[in-house]
Amino acid sequence: MSYYNQYDPYRPSGSFSLFPPIIKYLLIINISTFLLQLFFERITIGGYPIESYLIYYLALQPLDYNFLAHQLISYQFLHGNFTHLFFNMFALWMFGIELEYWWGSKRFLFFYLTCGIFAGLMHLFISPILTGNNAPTIGASGSVYGILVAFAMYFPDRPIYLYFLLPIKAKYLIGFYIILEFLSVGSASYVAHLAHLGGALCGFLLVMAFRRNMFDIEKWFRVGKSKFKVYTSSTYEIRNPKKYADKEKVKEAYYVDLNSNEEDLSNISQEEIDRILDKISESGYSKLTEREKRILFEASKRK
Repeated sequence: MSYYNQYDPYRPSGSFSLFPPIIKYLLIINISTFLLQLFFERITIGGYPIESYLIYYLALQPLDYNFLAHQLISYQFLHGNFTHLFFNMFALWMFGIELEYWWGSKRFLFFYLTCGIFAGLMHLFISPILTGNNAPTIGASGSVYGILVAFAMYFPDRPIYLYFLLPIKAKYLIGFYIILEFLSVGSASYVAHLAHLGGALCGFLLVMAFRRNMFDIEKWFRVGKSKFKVYTSSTYEIRNPKKYADKEKVKEAYYVDLNSNEEDLSNISQEEIDRILDKISESGYSKLTEREKRILFEASKRK
């Protein structure tokens, strides 16, 4: 299936779960961290609330102040107030679900953290020059903007209901937000607009890299029985055959017969369905074979 073709006749309607693994863990970590911030702001050490120490060591500090490398990740899990947290987590959940199922959990986590790191670096090096802003930075907005851009690239015509009433295509609504961020750079506010743009830019570059199969992320994270395999595309061709010495054996092993549509899939066991769902969680829906997609389709009809 092409990245540009959003119609898949074998894909069950809707998502497989409201909270896929990585999004669930990110929500838990972000919300828990925010609750700790609220708790520690009421407890003081040496006349200072403990929360200020969290900001000092975990927020993204300016390069000439107290910058530490781990802050490029830790700052993504701190938030300034409930509104800041709510809108970031709502956008992560709303736009990230389909991306995690499409890519798989490992690729989604890599994407999320990388966008946040790139956003932080752009803010560190460019903000002092363009805006004179040299304050600590917190929030997952850079990562979230990367997710917004990725969603718009994969599902450009997907309607998003503004205020739950007005349907607007994803490419227009998210494009508007990106333009608004450009226009807001240099404005007198406490918003790190360059970090938002950095996350968006990183998201765009990563999606382009994913489309060209430039990252074998599943191989980087491979553990135990978790194996990344080569699956056929909708045209029944082998992806990245150059990575394997014996191309013909690879094709023979993973080739999908055009006549397999005639196979009776009505009696597929629950164990087989569970295996396919585990594979989606591991490597993403896009890595399923056509036969596995048909099995899910038949299972969804039965339910």
